[in-house]
Amino acid sequence: MQVIEPLADGHGRLIGDLRLSVTDRCNFRCQYCMPAEGLPWVPRSEVLSFEEIERLVRICARMGVSDVRLTGGEPLVRRDLPRLVEMLAAVEGVADLSLTTNGYLLAGQAHALAEAGLRRLNVSLDSLERDRFFQLTRRDALPRVLEGLEAAAAEPRLRPIKVNAVALRGFTEHELEAFCELAARGPFQVRFIEFMPLDAERRWRPERVLTGTELREAIARIHPLEELPREPSATARVFRFRDGPGEIGFVSPVSEPFCADCNRIRITAEGKLLTCLFSRTENDLRGPLRAGASDAELERLIRAAVWRKELKHRIGERGFRRPARSMSAIGG
Repeated sequence: MQVIEPLADGHGRLIGDLRLSVTDRCNFRCQYCMPAEGLPWVPRSEVLSFEEIERLVRICARMGVSDVRLTGGEPLVRRDLPRLVEMLAAVEGVADLSLTTNGYLLAGQAHALAEAGLRRLNVSLDSLERDRFFQLTRRDALPRVLEGLEAAAAEPRLRPIKVNAVALRGFTEHELEAFCELAARGPFQVRFIEFMPLDAERRWRPERVLTGTELREAIARIHPLEELPREPSATARVFRFRDGPGEIGFVSPVSEPFCADCNRIRITAEGKLLTCLFSRTENDLRGPLRAGASDAELERLIRAAVWRKELKHRIGERGFRRPARSMSAIGG
């Protein structure tokens, strides 16, 4: 496809990755994200329709956005999601269509998603022990998540399958060996993600962050590690086990920020464009979209917002202010 003009910010970074939330609703209540009682959901009438999502993706694709990841909330609670996947897989210019899920509904949808054109999958899994999984997610759902993982593994079109664990000090260290065993038996790449200040209950503290460096050092005592080349704009540093099969990734936005070559933007379930996960400015696309704006007008709005993209998130710096919304409402 002929890109009309690459989408770029004011710092010279080309934008090629769109994280698109299809719902803010979730069937889990993870402690690092959402209160036990949940959050007020966006009214269904305010959530973008599949057709509106497809239109925005087409406009972004014409500007060079080639990677699209569907997020939530929990995207698999959105009814008929494989139909949206099929629509987006057919958009010219979309080369990499992926999805992040908690895995609870995955066993029943993995085949349909692969058939529809999904090509990569991230599954959030913070514990491999049933009681500890319940403690963190407030749901006794580990067997169903593991069933979903196996269903995804049976679909060779869904590769790679990344297992994402939020690393919490005093919690995650206990299970490092078990996660290494999961990575070694494949086809799963286990990735540890540092705890970020995006929890609705605002309990995040720097001392609760288990850093990527600490995790690498601990895992290297179990399996010697060799770092793999980092892909441009990748969020993770990925290592392979030198003593056998298996890959481990570390996403360290707090201790090792990767803002310098960030190529991502986000659109929330109700059509707000965010140029950083920690943006405090939200740019409305749904209003103009439903008011009859042309593709050219929407393109101008997107370009203007992206041009103002933040240089960095500034976690740990004086004056840092976290966004008003939690991760589930922004789109993980």
